[in-house]
Amino acid sequence: MPKIKYQPPKYCKVKVGKKRYAAVYLNGKTIYLGHYGSPESKIAYTRFVAQHKSETALYVPEDKTNVTVKALALSYLDHVQGTISSQSYGHNRSAIRALLPLYGDDTLVGSFTPSCLKLFRQELIHSKRLCRKMINNHTRRIVSMFSWGVEEELVLPNTEAALKAVKSLPEGYPGTFDHPEREDVPDEIIIRTLPFMPPVVQAMVKVQRLTGMRPGEVFKMKVGEIDKKADPELWLYRLPTHKTQKKTKRKKSVWLSTIEQALIAPYLENKSPDAAVFSHQTAQKQSRRCNEFYNKDSYRNAVVAAIDKANQVLPDEEKIPHWTPYQLRHSASSAMEVEEDGIDKAQALLGHTTPNMTAKYNHRQMQKAKKLAKERQNVFEDEK
Repeated sequence: MPKIKYQPPKYCKVKVGKKRYAAVYLNGKTIYLGHYGSPESKIAYTRFVAQHKSETALYVPEDKTNVTVKALALSYLDHVQGTISSQSYGHNRSAIRALLPLYGDDTLVGSFTPSCLKLFRQELIHSKRLCRKMINNHTRRIVSMFSWGVEEELVLPNTEAALKAVKSLPEGYPGTFDHPEREDVPDEIIIRTLPFMPPVVQAMVKVQRLTGMRPGEVFKMKVGEIDKKADPELWLYRLPTHKTQKKTKRKKSVWLSTIEQALIAPYLENKSPDAAVFSHQTAQKQSRRCNEFYNKDSYRNAVVAAIDKANQVLPDEEKIPHWTPYQLRHSASSAMEVEEDGIDKAQALLGHTTPNMTAKYNHRQMQKAKKLAKERQNVFEDEK
């Protein structure tokens, strides 16, 4: 999708007698910044551009009654960029990319009705590319864009209210599909797959299965986020952010037992605090074609590649079924739930709690998680 870039007023040279001044021209006015080429004038210019950019309604015509859906969309993308995660920004771009071919240059925001929103949604259904949940999410993203337009006085409130009246698609809606619920992967399958993985990926898989962390919490782990002095026996991994932080209003930490410490320690040596613990470049033997950190795709692809590699040499009766790192968290939970007080232990291990109970149970959950780390058994101890 083409993006209109902000063009600041130019830094110009103005002669006044024998002196040369730096200036910018804006709306027929000359704004002097100081002596041309001086550090002070350049600082003044930087400050001016920052202020001018923040005061300018990018991509929006002066006559707000003629704001098009495309102008609103481009302005909204510029607004959210840098304020939300790259993944959320990508989802917003995808939703808008699907919207603009239907309602772009010629559609005014005031003409965008619930029927337009439902037609957009129906086109997503016809594409067969997105599950029902993602279609509902894309629909809500478009409504959120119009809500922001109301806040900026680009959209009338009754337009937003009408769009919010469109209900989400229920389960089983004609033409839609839902992905099956994610299941756990048995430890026996994990152990059989490990020999076909690079050592770095083996360590990531083991740490994730033992601690019940999400994939992103493992591959984003930095050296400086591990506190080795939090407890005489345990290390504490302090996550800067996590998936449910906005919902639960609390930070997350993971206790690392001596088992995880042994897996992680070799990857901490001679690294800066901001370096990846589990480096993708190390796994690829310092390949310049990959980033330092794994991401959800490269981590998943590494596991799937190991399964494919194994199945090329294993007999039919010993083939390894497909699984991904997202199932390891379920495996940790399932293994815990079969024990006495298993549900409670699993909740502590995974850090699950409702926002209303956070203040009451947060300390108790941390203590339970700490106790579980000290008592943890190494399921990979007897692997072959």
